[in-house]
Amino acid sequence: MTSKKKVFITGANGLLGQKLVSQLVEKGEFQVIASGKGECRLPGEGFEYVSVDITDAAGVEKALGDIKPDIIIHGAAMTHVDQCELNQEACYDANVNATRYLIKAAEVANAHFIFVSTDFIFSGEEGPLDENAEAAPVNYYGETKLKGEQLVMASKTKWSIARTVLVFGIAHDLSRTNIVLWVKSSLEAGKEIQVVDDQFRTPTLAEDLAAGCILIAEQEAEGVFNISGPDFLTPYDMANITADFFGLNKELIKRADSTTFTQPAKRPLKTGFIIKKAREELGFEPKTFQEAIGILAKQINLARS
Repeated sequence: MTSKKKVFITGANGLLGQKLVSQLVEKGEFQVIASGKGECRLPGEGFEYVSVDITDAAGVEKALGDIKPDIIIHGAAMTHVDQCELNQEACYDANVNATRYLIKAAEVANAHFIFVSTDFIFSGEEGPLDENAEAAPVNYYGETKLKGEQLVMASKTKWSIARTVLVFGIAHDLSRTNIVLWVKSSLEAGKEIQVVDDQFRTPTLAEDLAAGCILIAEQEAEGVFNISGPDFLTPYDMANITADFFGLNKELIKRADSTTFTQPAKRPLKTGFIIKKAREELGFEPKTFQEAIGILAKQINLARS
């Protein structure tokens, strides 16, 4: 019997990290080592947890030197776009320096390095985009993620990049809201909401992003893959689909455009991904936005019971 390959996950306490750990444990094909900053906030068992500050070069070298992973799924990042714009040093540290330290450790361990990236590396002038689209970020977060991608592509180890879009879901102990929960709670409270109709995305259920990353790991697939939901929608569309699903009053949903909101960081208007490559090469099959809402609805009920 060959021993199971070790997969090391960064950002394990976050939304994607939690879904990755639970799916990997359920599959039972890998030895799962989850990591995060500080203590473990993950439910369940069947995995090992190590506390690692990925912005500390020596700490990363030591932890990964001890673990010797076969696969690293690097999902940790500073993703709050406005915070990134306002705290550029912290953002660079989390998204660029940490990636550099992890790649170095991956090269030493000869590990397959899987980097989770974003549609925010693009300008937003056109969409949906395929894997060969040219990057031109319009905000600092996008710049740091693009720099991370460039480091990955230049690395001397086996690498893959999983690009994704507008990830949403429900995780244990995480209070972060998402568009579905926000629309549902606002309309249930009878609140009028302003939702933009000039931004286009392919929203991605966190479970699907995790499944896509795991397909890359299992198949040892290399290169860039778009891993997102299949539906090309505006937030206004998403709000209406959510209201329909829960039978809520759609008259409370008001159209707005991006100029209505002043935010520190500029958002690309039109992104969204073509996922043909992931479908054909990996067998990736994400949920439609409506199916995803159904999954969240079940999770909300479970959390309440």
